[in-house]
Amino acid sequence: MSAGLDRRGLAAALAAFFIWGLSPIFFKALGWMSAAEIVSQRVLWSVPLLAIWLALSQGFGGVRAALRSPRLLGLLCFTTLCTGGNWLLYVWAVVHGRTVEASLGYFINPLLNVALGALVLRERLRPLQWLAVAMACIGVVWRVLTLGHLPWIALAVAGTFGAYGLLRKQAPIDAVNGLFIETVIALPVAVGYLLWATQHAAQHPPVDALHRLMLPAAGLITTVPLALFASGARRLPLSTLGLAQYLAPTLQFLCAILVLGEALGPGELWSFAFIWAGLAVYSWDAFRRR
Repeated sequence: MSAGLDRRGLAAALAAFFIWGLSPIFFKALGWMSAAEIVSQRVLWSVPLLAIWLALSQGFGGVRAALRSPRLLGLLCFTTLCTGGNWLLYVWAVVHGRTVEASLGYFINPLLNVALGALVLRERLRPLQWLAVAMACIGVVWRVLTLGHLPWIALAVAGTFGAYGLLRKQAPIDAVNGLFIETVIALPVAVGYLLWATQHAAQHPPVDALHRLMLPAAGLITTVPLALFASGARRLPLSTLGLAQYLAPTLQFLCAILVLGEALGPGELWSFAFIWAGLAVYSWDAFRRR
């Protein structure tokens, strides 16, 4: 990294990835609720927090402009499905003791983005990028051979997040305004599900006031790291930001093994090894190009 690297930007980006990386501990603590309820609470509390953020920072001009574009709103409906599915899969995996496999999905995601760029956007890949994607494919195939079936959680997490990135790349709207509109689109579904769950879902075990206070914090887990990430993204080179993003799935992986007590078999370790090797090749190629 160059001597002129913005330290505040780097600190903000690392803080964002650090929060995302430790999020399994938070969601596991909410395990007395179903994954759908946790995600619904996340949407419910994110809307007012994002509204306050927009009001204090840039106003609602971007939101009003988006509302006048039916094409953009339609595109954001699809991105809402992607991000909602990604949140639901990830939280479900954490609650059910599958955080290791979910973190594998986020390791796969950068290489999947490269593959989607080549297949969908017709971007030309450099030889080392092809090698990195091939290593990730070997890792997934190895996981299939050791499991006897597809690692559907990892592939679904990577696929939903990859599709989200691909669609948002084509949406002419910034991250904060886009996320606010997406959460507003998801809000009626979240509120409707919470009302239904109150009437029909199984009774929750008694919880203390501290656990109840964690529900509004679900919104903070969404908005605070996004604010930090947006600050870092404005200040840092893309190559530095791309390398720093691996902190989040690395911490998720370590949380799963060291804190949540999930097991890591030899087959999983070899699968991770191939994907980590692919990420190393991809990162070296990006750093060299930079």
